[in-house]
Amino acid sequence: MDFDDTPDEAAFRAEARAFLAARRPRKDRNRIVSRYGDVDAAALARAKAWQAEKAAAGFAGITWPREWGGRGGTPMQQIIWNQEEGNYDVPYNVFLIGLGMCIPTLMAYADRAALERYVRPALRGDEIWCQLFSEPAAGSDVAGLRTRAERDGDTWVVNGQKVWTSGAHYCDYGLLLARSDPSVPKHAGLTAFYFDMKAPGVEVRPIHQMSGASHFNEVFFTDLRIPDSQRLGAPGQGWKVGLTTLMNERLAVGEARRPDIEDLIALCRRVSLAGKPAIADPGVRARLAEWWAESAGLTYTRFRTMTALSRGQTPGPENAIAKVVNAGKLQAIAAFGMELLGQAGAVMDPELAPMAALFQEGLLAAPGQRIAGGTDEILRNIIAERVLGLPGDVRVDKDAPFNRLDGARRG
Repeated sequence: MDFDDTPDEAAFRAEARAFLAARRPRKDRNRIVSRYGDVDAAALARAKAWQAEKAAAGFAGITWPREWGGRGGTPMQQIIWNQEEGNYDVPYNVFLIGLGMCIPTLMAYADRAALERYVRPALRGDEIWCQLFSEPAAGSDVAGLRTRAERDGDTWVVNGQKVWTSGAHYCDYGLLLARSDPSVPKHAGLTAFYFDMKAPGVEVRPIHQMSGASHFNEVFFTDLRIPDSQRLGAPGQGWKVGLTTLMNERLAVGEARRPDIEDLIALCRRVSLAGKPAIADPGVRARLAEWWAESAGLTYTRFRTMTALSRGQTPGPENAIAKVVNAGKLQAIAAFGMELLGQAGAVMDPELAPMAALFQEGLLAAPGQRIAGGTDEILRNIIAERVLGLPGDVRVDKDAPFNRLDGARRG
């Protein structure tokens, strides 16, 4: 495994650093800003302006074809850009789902007219996309969804409900998975569409989260009419289309989030146990060593992915490892930090709480990280079956028509 940049990669890294240094201040790790506040109009405007600036300079859609506004670059260049941008104070990324999941799915399945209409505006930040798969009775089991799409001539009429849709309240377009044929097994009766989030028949209701923010939403469809020209793939091919989106999602949500091991070490230097800094306590040091080793393992696992990309290979289901480990680590580190804070752990105000309530916010966000992009249980099954080659789970519903399943009848 070669950790050094090639000459071409080094030149690209230098170009990226020069662009960033001329436009953004470097990130101060000691300055902690709440990450769980709502995206208001001002934050949205800052994000769109930064996205437009990146797109104009060729640093948005780095791996996308030039004909769609991309750079035509390599996956390694995208990784290098992500590494360098992470060192600077940049606006919150409201485009992650659209550019990382929805538009790549469009590029795989939509016709040229649709790509000419939607790809460049999304890349410039003019339009924002969301993904609508999960439902109240079909979260981890996406194929069990019950939102209906019934054909009516050249349009489809959609009725149903989605939930946990990130950013739906400020998005312009959505990628939808719906059930078009309930008489076949659940994976075979799905169809994918894209649609206007402001169309008649779409109602978005923000969900108030325990962190105080409202990033997620319920979305209700009442006789929403979608033109057949906005179908992705053939009728009944929705599961295949959805997998394209889901694999990108699980890679994206596998990134580590703060508080991390470095934050915990900083906290251990600030708080006291038995009259001494917590970091001097042998029990605390043992826990720190465990999480340090875990973090190092994740770093080198990601390096293997980077090496595969640099060799032109496509990373496989082993990417699920990072998502599973990072989500559990975030929850464990945040909980341990709260224990060390004692009564101060009950203070949520970032202006008053130690380290701007980073551990408090992390603890509230952690359960969602263990669900978003595939629950721990689903991802462990993926690792067991597709990485380790273990026998798959027994599926009694595998060949049964969806409308004969108990859950479908109750719905």
